[in-house]
Amino acid sequence: MNFKLEVVVLPVSDVDRAKQFYESLGWRPDADFPGDGGFRVVQFTPPGSSASIIFGSEVTSAAPGSAQGLYLVVDDIEAAREELAGRGVDVSEVYHDAGGVFEHAGTEHRVPGPDPDRGSYASFASFTDPDGNGWRLQEIRERLPGR
Repeated sequence: MNFKLEVVVLPVSDVDRAKQFYESLGWRPDADFPGDGGFRVVQFTPPGSSASIIFGSEVTSAAPGSAQGLYLVVDDIEAAREELAGRGVDVSEVYHDAGGVFEHAGTEHRVPGPDPDRGSYASFASFTDPDGNGWRLQEIRERLPGR
C-alpha cells in the first residue's frame, strides 16, 4: 500500500494575507472555496510538489503560526534562496548544521554557508510566513538509496 502525503494544514490568522504571501512565492493557487458561516479553504501547491498546503477559516483549531519544520526540497539551495529573496521573502542566509546532515532544533548549531562538501540533505535556509509558520529549504542533489 502506498501512502502519499497530500496536504498539510497551516494555521493562519488572516486568510487573505496568507493567500497573498503564498501567491507571492509563485506557488500554484489550486482552490479558494468559501462555505457557510465563514468557513473557507484555500489551497496552494509549491512548484514541483505533489503535496499541497491548505489554510482558511475554521479549518484548524491550531494556533496561527504553530506549524514548524515544513521542508521544501531544492536542487540548488543558493538559487532557491535568491529566488525567495527576490520575491521579497525574509529568508535566512544559507547554513549547514555543525552536527551533520540533519538539523538540530534552534539555531545554536548553525554554521554559515552551505555544507562544505555540498552533501545532499546538509544545507538549509529558513523563512516564515506572516503568521510565523516555519519553513526550511533543504538542498538534496542526490537522494539516498530507496528514496
